[in-house]
Amino acid sequence: MAMTDDPTNKLAWMLVDLIVPGVRFAVLLSDDGLRIAHTGDISIADAERFAAGASGLRSLGKALAEFCGAAKSLRQNMTEYDNGMVFITAAGQGALLGISTTADVDISLIAHRMNELAARVGRELASLPRQG
Repeated sequence: MAMTDDPTNKLAWMLVDLIVPGVRFAVLLSDDGLRIAHTGDISIADAERFAAGASGLRSLGKALAEFCGAAKSLRQNMTEYDNGMVFITAAGQGALLGISTTADVDISLIAHRMNELAARVGRELASLPRQG
């Protein structure tokens, strides 16, 4: 099934720029761990599990921020495993961006692309304040 065929994955087009050599998949998720969109080599069920885990990892990072000089100063999580890495960064109000990579990925390219996309996604997902 193409990502456009899945009605629950309408925002997947935002993530396509992240699929570069070494990236397995990307997931856009809410702060509370719900999948918003995904792209790459991952099923819907696994994208939902990844979203839940990424949200938890993000929370742990926030809990440790005070030990790096300032509470609530978390910019990006990077966790390295034997066969790859997981990156998580804020992507606007209440949204996160998570990526899984192979071990031989260009870390600086991924960080750069994630930061660019996070700024774009934040603008796309932001809603205007309600007028009273």
